[in-house]
Amino acid sequence: MLRSLVVSLAVAASVGTAWADDTPKYAAVPEWVKPAPPIDLAKLPDDKPQFLIFDQQQRIEDGTVWRYLDSARAIGTAELLQQAGTITLPWAPEHGDLTIHRVEILRGAETIDLLKDGDAFQVIQREKGLEQRMLDGELTATMAVKGLRIGDVLRVAFSTSTKDPALAGNVQTFVPLLTAPARAAFGRSRVMWPEAVDLKLRAHVDGVVLTPTTADGFREVEVSMPLPKPLDMPGDAPVRFRPMPVIEATSFADWNAVSKVMAPLYATQGTIAPDSPIAAEVARIARATGDPRLRAGMALQTVQSEIRYLFRGMDGGNYVPQSPATTWTARYGDCKAKTLLLLAMLRALDIEAEAALVNTSIGDALPRRLPSAGMFDHVIVRATIGGEDFWLDGTGTGARPEDIGDTLPFGHALPLRTAGSGLMPVAQRVPERAVGTIDVAYDQRAGIDFPAPFKLTLRVRGDSAAKLQEIGQQLTGEQLSEVVDVMAGKIVDTGTLYDETIRYDDQSGYAAVTVSGLAYPDWETIGTSRRFTIDNGAGSFEFSPDRTRTAWKSVPVLIGASGYQMMTTTVRLPEGGKGFGFEGDPARSVTLPGITFARTARIEDGSLTVEEVQTGAGGEVAAAAIGRTRDAVARAKARPLRIVAEGKPRFGLVDRARKAGAFVPILAAYDADIAQTPDKARPYFNRAWFKGSIYDRQGAIDDLTRAIAIETDGDYYVARARHHIALKQEDAALADLHAAQEIDPGSYEVISALALLHADRGEGDAALDVVGDRASADDVEGRNFLALKADVLGRAGVADDALATIDQAVASSPRDANLLNQRCWLRGTLNVGLEDALKDCTRSIELGESPASALDSRAMVYFRMDRLDEALTDLNAALDIAPEQAASLYMRGVIARSKGNSAAAEADLAAARMMAPRIDEDYRRWGVVP
Repeated sequence: MLRSLVVSLAVAASVGTAWADDTPKYAAVPEWVKPAPPIDLAKLPDDKPQFLIFDQQQRIEDGTVWRYLDSARAIGTAELLQQAGTITLPWAPEHGDLTIHRVEILRGAETIDLLKDGDAFQVIQREKGLEQRMLDGELTATMAVKGLRIGDVLRVAFSTSTKDPALAGNVQTFVPLLTAPARAAFGRSRVMWPEAVDLKLRAHVDGVVLTPTTADGFREVEVSMPLPKPLDMPGDAPVRFRPMPVIEATSFADWNAVSKVMAPLYATQGTIAPDSPIAAEVARIARATGDPRLRAGMALQTVQSEIRYLFRGMDGGNYVPQSPATTWTARYGDCKAKTLLLLAMLRALDIEAEAALVNTSIGDALPRRLPSAGMFDHVIVRATIGGEDFWLDGTGTGARPEDIGDTLPFGHALPLRTAGSGLMPVAQRVPERAVGTIDVAYDQRAGIDFPAPFKLTLRVRGDSAAKLQEIGQQLTGEQLSEVVDVMAGKIVDTGTLYDETIRYDDQSGYAAVTVSGLAYPDWETIGTSRRFTIDNGAGSFEFSPDRTRTAWKSVPVLIGASGYQMMTTTVRLPEGGKGFGFEGDPARSVTLPGITFARTARIEDGSLTVEEVQTGAGGEVAAAAIGRTRDAVARAKARPLRIVAEGKPRFGLVDRARKAGAFVPILAAYDADIAQTPDKARPYFNRAWFKGSIYDRQGAIDDLTRAIAIETDGDYYVARARHHIALKQEDAALADLHAAQEIDPGSYEVISALALLHADRGEGDAALDVVGDRASADDVEGRNFLALKADVLGRAGVADDALATIDQAVASSPRDANLLNQRCWLRGTLNVGLEDALKDCTRSIELGESPASALDSRAMVYFRMDRLDEALTDLNAALDIAPEQAASLYMRGVIARSKGNSAAAEADLAAARMMAPRIDEDYRRWGVVP
């Protein structure tokens, strides 16, 4: 990359020739510098700013830029002391000089000169950008500030000088401006230049007017700092609208002048020797095809793949590229070197091409900036084939011949021509090949309520493929799994993943991430049907720009760069897809500003297939079109594609799925996850959860035992205890719950399970001891324990105490739907106060978000009142909401048997007993038997 000439707040960047010294100079402040006012520590306020002086001045003369910085920093905290304790001044010696003028500590009336003993700075060489593949020969002058204390003021003044022959006598500079909330007692930015120099200046800050004054043959401008805080801009505003607190200055007349000056650096005449390896590569491409597009693509692929990237800023390399021969021999080069090599090859292949400067971050703001070479940080190639422009980046990766039509997100480019050129827009267009594809295949043959084994394949090309290839080469085992799992988790709702791989296909240029696992699709229950949304296109597109501020009303919305993505989702459906259909449009195309979504969906041969394609050239939404675009996006999202199926309770599917072997792929997936990490507890817990969900309770206990042997987690003990209870292994359950209590003594889940188990064993005093003094009406947690205590008392048959306890909780929070339901249930099971119980349940149903439990409680009350039809109505309503509510199934079976409907009764009772094996004992306690 070309290095920008932006001057940082601490160090002047420099570009120049080899006349500079590789050691810092020590000298007095130059005469051209205007002194900052003296510091009077006695007159500073208590809330003095960190910077007492921040004074930056620049002088331009004879093609040289001198930059001077004087800073005085108040050391008010230990953190600032740590930051300022070592001064580091990096500079590139062959690009310019570093001169140190002052390093002082001001302590009250005392001034301590840290330079009085001579060369106080040590010089070290370190390539800070080596990890980013940059070599710039930078040196760093460092000083450990001896004796610096909190309360001191550290004052440092230094300057640099730069001159770059590549600019042909032109000068360019950038001066950053301090803005609020930064504070400085005295802040200044000053630029001076000879009257004879036609220097253009521009400040990109509202309210700053640069009016030069003239004295002694020099003009100058001066700005006091800090300036007011720039106007905030929304994050989706184009770059040209965002604040740029900087002064820029240039002697270039216009962009044409910059183009002319830089063009000779990219002359290619004679750069490929006839018998050279580059000539041989050109000949190979020419023999392979006569199609200029394919030739250009092959040349681009060669430069990207055969020449590794390495920036060299030494030997005048900031602007001057190394020769193609050097690049080919060394097998490395930066953007300048790669561009010159590619340019030479294209021209040797009779393809019209030229170098073009770009800025990788502010491309759309370039037209409002002053012309200078320093405005660019990258160079690419513009090739013209059949009257069409192709923008080729030799520093990219993974391009194949068919990809040369890909556009680059640089906004504007400056072609380099001996006759000069102005800025040219870099038009965006849709890539010819998908940049990324996603294929997800689910197996839901067991049923939509069960986990779905899946395989995910994510393919990408270009720079993303290169990064994935590097990850795949460097990482193995658990590290690779972690990286792939993060990527997969953004696509599939899962916590069980295995067989993670990354592979690169050199022929296609795609890197592929593959992973298998178990997904947990979120099928929503609506009435008696189930729905699952598959809409990764327009349905997931977000457009919610904030333009509420008056100053933002005219600001357009940036919607990104060009792209082309594809996603294919396949689902193997249960029962061969019978009963499944669509809600929404299976085939649909939606075009929004800068982006188009197309979708096709079908169900055939027992499988659902949804293909989604997203393409677009990106761009902006004009401010005047924001409202219309919001409406268009809302309409596009209003009717997502949903897969619809008839709702079927899980308990009715378990036997069928087990007999059909539909659980085998699911269990195999859990087995594979365990085999990949046998020393981890969580995979065993996950498999135990699934086994419990299909009522294999002993299998769940076995897996939880394995998990506990690896990790003593309270959740594992509680889960195993519940399975022990279901299998009437009460002593084992008590042991597990006590173990869980030792891990988390205050857990409501543990305490409630332990107390109710004691109560059901007839150990009422032990149950109350477990609850202890936690029950109170003071807060939510205390009221929950009050309700638990009431339940324990109710199971012990102490009706009056039970009702008094729950009354206390309800009185403290009379609109708590759960407490009202608890009191209704307690009255219903105790068969007391039934009219009041009805009121409680009805109120709970009105207040609650999911009233299935309250409907079940009211059904119990109606049952006690011998209002069986009303009880049955409530039970049906409860089961519509929660089909797996065993209590409601049991009571519906009881009522069905009392009405003589034996078949319906047996079906409901069997289902309830499958889910809750001890449900007969529970209801017998309350005098309810089938």
